[in-house]
Amino acid sequence: MQHWTLSEVDTPQGARSPVVLHSKDGAERAVLIELRAGEGLGEHSVKESALILVLDGTARVEAGGESVDGGTGSLFHFEPDERHSVRSDDGARLLLVLAPWTGDGHYRGERPAASGVSAS
Repeated sequence: MQHWTLSEVDTPQGARSPVVLHSKDGAERAVLIELRAGEGLGEHSVKESALILVLDGTARVEAGGESVDGGTGSLFHFEPDERHSVRSDDGARLLLVLAPWTGDGHYRGERPAASGVSAS
């Protein structure tokens, strides 16, 4: 079993350096993202099904012409290749889960460290 206390995981670079908590090819990938006040993830899509959970703060999520302000505990789901963006005016911590990891054509990036936590 692996275990993380997400409020204690350091995210020193904010959105520029998400922390890969767990990654297993053909299964799933979990990534911790901190958006500092005014930061966001511009419109994009991924090859996998994606879930974003707001762990702390608030985030504005936009997809398909819809905009939703989500606070702590809000959960969002996106289909593969669904265009979306995420922004936080006041700052937020997000948990991103991608499944199955890796979808065809997805950038593989660096592998997580043996501890189950890395900045990549």
